[in-house]
This record gives sequence, C-alpha cells and structure tokens, in this order.
Amino acid sequence: MKKFIGFVDDLVPDACAGLAMAHPELLVLNPAPLYVHRRQPKQGRVAVVSGGGSGHEPLHVGYVGSGMLDAACVGHIFTSPTPSQITSAIEEADTGAGCLLVVKNYDGDVMNFEMAAEIASSRHKIETVIVGDDIETAGTGDRRGRRGVAGTLIVEKLLGAAAERGMTLAELKNLGDGLAPRIRSMGVALTGVAVPHTQRTTFALGPSEMEMGVGIHGEPGHSREPFSDADTIVRHLSETVFNDIARTAGKALLFVNGLGGTPPAELYLAYNTAHRFMVNYGLRIERSLVGTYATSLDMQGLSVTLAFLSDEEFSLWDSPVATGALRWGC
Repeated sequence: MKKFIGFVDDLVPDACAGLAMAHPELLVLNPAPLYVHRRQPKQGRVAVVSGGGSGHEPLHVGYVGSGMLDAACVGHIFTSPTPSQITSAIEEADTGAGCLLVVKNYDGDVMNFEMAAEIASSRHKIETVIVGDDIETAGTGDRRGRRGVAGTLIVEKLLGAAAERGMTLAELKNLGDGLAPRIRSMGVALTGVAVPHTQRTTFALGPSEMEMGVGIHGEPGHSREPFSDADTIVRHLSETVFNDIARTAGKALLFVNGLGGTPPAELYLAYNTAHRFMVNYGLRIERSLVGTYATSLDMQGLSVTLAFLSDEEFSLWDSPVATGALRWGC
C-alpha cells in the first residue's frame, strides 16, 4: 500500500497542522489536546462544535470558520476524539452564549461527546444535536439506528449560519432536531478502504461486485450486489432515499458526495442522473452540492443526499461561509 505518509501516528496531527497553515486567516491549531478552532471567535453568539474520527476530511475540521463551526475535534483514523479534546474545544469556543454539539450517530462519538458535555456542564450551557441521515441501518434491527454521514455537512452549515445570526441555544437545538426526518443519505462503494494503521482494506470486492449502503468508516453495506451501469446504480440510491425521507415540501437540496476515490466527472454524471430522477418525481431542486465533502479515506464510491428545507433554511444555506473547504458569499 503506497501512501503519502511518514510515521503513521503523525498523520492526523500533521494533517491538521497543514490545514491550519494553509488557512491562517481563519484557523488556529491546538496541538494538545488536538482540535482546530476559529481565529476570530463569535462574541455573544452560541458556539457550534463538532468532530469525529479522522479519515472523513474535509469533514469536520475543513468546516471550521465563519458561518459554520467554531471548533472541531479529530481523533485517530475512524476513532472518536476523546472527552478531553472535546471539553477543551468547548472551553475555547464558548464566549458566554453556550455551546451546541453536533454529533454523528456512532457509539464512540455519542459516548465521548456525552461525557464531555457532562464534564463541561458546570461551566457552560450545552445542547446536543445527533445527526443520523443514513437510511441503511434503520431497517436492519441495529439498535444504534441511523448513522451520521454526508448529511452532517448540511446540518453543520445550517446551524453554523443560524448561530452566526444570533439564534439562541434552545432555538438551535430545535432547528437541529427538526432537520432529522428531512435529510436522508445512501452510499455505494466499488472498493473498500485502505486503513494506514493496518495496511489492509476493510472489505474486498471482486471485479464485478459493489457494496450497497456503505457507511463512512469503511463498513460494508447492507448487501453485496453485481456491478451495474452508473444510471442504474444512482437511480437505485435516489429512489431509496426519496422513498425514505419525510417529504414536507416540494423544494429540496440535492447533494452528491464523493467518498474519497471518485473523480469529479463521475460525481457530476451521478448528479445528472439523480437530478433527473428527483425532477421526474415532481421535486424542485432549489440548491445543489457536488464534490468530495465527507469521505471514507480513499474509498471509491459516492453517496446521494436529499434534504427538504424551508425558505428560512435555504436562506441559512445561502448565507456567507468561509472555511478551509467550503466558501461562498464572502
């Protein structure tokens, strides 16, 4: 396995240091405990803090900055950050209006963020929003429920913009919880993930196989199926997402996300199919996002995310954002 890595244990801190060096006007690196935070804190506004294992970049550290996250904690590859990282990030980010934690629905993330919130609650007002946009685990009997995948970016963008506008902690909590039934994602993979620490792929696929319903930690999906043409694959993803989501209005955001090893041309091809499918079912696609935003290291695959948003939520999506990986309106 060939990777641009020196000593494997230095990968995560060195990558975070490089991110902060590349965007010094926006970001500051805290090396120990490891997290990234905004250079200019929001005074008198609720802080929004997230994080998770590394290997999903640019999620979450790439979304720290104006109009989005105030701080993000990063663990080892596919490993939750520790409670000490999270509490330190809360201390750094909260300027007095409280802190909202955005947490993907994985056992380690939920447990460590809960522990951090309990530790910090004597000094900070804290609320938590759990993101679970993946359709695949809900129907499998898995007690943990839906995983947080690419839709996490949408939640972080909307909540970060709302906090920037001055929404209170309770209002942000209500907004985040209200998004849950209206964002759904599903992914497909053509390869497993090469994990640097083990130098092995998480699962192996034959030349005519694909994994349907994958997560972002290199997990196999719910079924291994014969490889098909792009139109058939993306239509299946789109139809499954469409049938699972709470359709509260006819206006939606459509997001096609690369999982790390899929070139842009293929992502735009997938978006073309997904868009045509949604329009044929009577949806108005008001906003779009196409690119590599929530990854599973070098997995060759993609996911389709659909989000039904109100006019006010579209306004939050459109509001200015300046982060290392997402920037518009500035």
